[in-house]
Amino acid sequence: MTDIFEAMTDGEIAALYPVIHQLRPQLAGAEDLVERTTRMRKDGYRVIWRTDGEGAPVAYAGFRTYETLYAGLKLYVDDLVTTEARRGLGDGGALMAWLVEEARRLGCSELDLDSGVQRFAAHGFYFSKGLHIASYHFKRGV
Repeated sequence: MTDIFEAMTDGEIAALYPVIHQLRPQLAGAEDLVERTTRMRKDGYRVIWRTDGEGAPVAYAGFRTYETLYAGLKLYVDDLVTTEARRGLGDGGALMAWLVEEARRLGCSELDLDSGVQRFAAHGFYFSKGLHIASYHFKRGV
C-alpha cells in the first residue's frame, strides 16, 4: 500500500497547508490555499502528498500538464516540498518518483520545474534525481 495520495477535496488541501506553507510562506492560511488551488485546478493543477506512515502529511507536490510546440505534452511541477523535520528521509524522492511515473503514464515527453536560484539544497536534490539545468527562466513584474 502506498503512502502517497492525491488530494481530491478542499478539506484534504486545507490539511496540507502546514506543509506547503514551508515553501510558500506568502499564503495567508489554509483558506487562501484552498481558494488558489480551486482556481488553479481549472487549468489542471493537481496535488499529491506523502504521509509519515501514521497519516500525518510530510511532503507536498503540486503539478499540471501542458502542451508545447517544441516538446509536446509536459508535466510541470509547480510546488515540491518536504517538511523541514523530514528532509533527507526519502519523502521528496518518493514524490519525485511518483511524478516521473505519472508523466510516463500520461505520455509526457518531459518533467519540468523551476527552482529559485537561492535554493541550493533543492538543486542538489534535483540533480540527484536526474534533472539538469536546461534553460534560463526570465521574468519581470508588471
